Amino acid sequence: MEAYAKEAVRIASIEHGRKLDYSTDSLEGLESILEALTPASEGDLEWLTKLWGSYFGEVFRRRYTADWTMSEYPGGKFAVPTLEIGGSRIYPLLKVHRRLTLGTSEDLVSFAEMARKRLDAVHPQTN
Repeated sequence: MEAYAKEAVRIASIEHGRKLDYSTDSLEGLESILEALTPASEGDLEWLTKLWGSYFGEVFRRRYTADWTMSEYPGGKFAVPTLEIGGSRIYPLLKVHRRLTLGTSEDLVSFAEMARKRLDAVHPQTN
């Protein structure tokens, strides 16, 4: 996941003129990148989900004591990359997939703010 996130940082700079630095403030830049993207195919959607979802997850992983795991999505029959944060789970790739397919109603900045408030109340930051 870290390698995908690193590639996202590189592509953001070269192709979109955005600096992503793993800070929560950088999510505005990520949101603007996603707003401009239109996946051309299912394969394209899968790649974009991995690329930008990994970056989105790394913002959380670096803020909290967290680990990437594979876990079954609630109600689903499939395993997805998940962040385990002190017993809480976040599914960043699924959130980015929803953002890419459903549009601005799945705003990442608002979601991140809501998640940070909940996580900050029960889990200390590492930085």
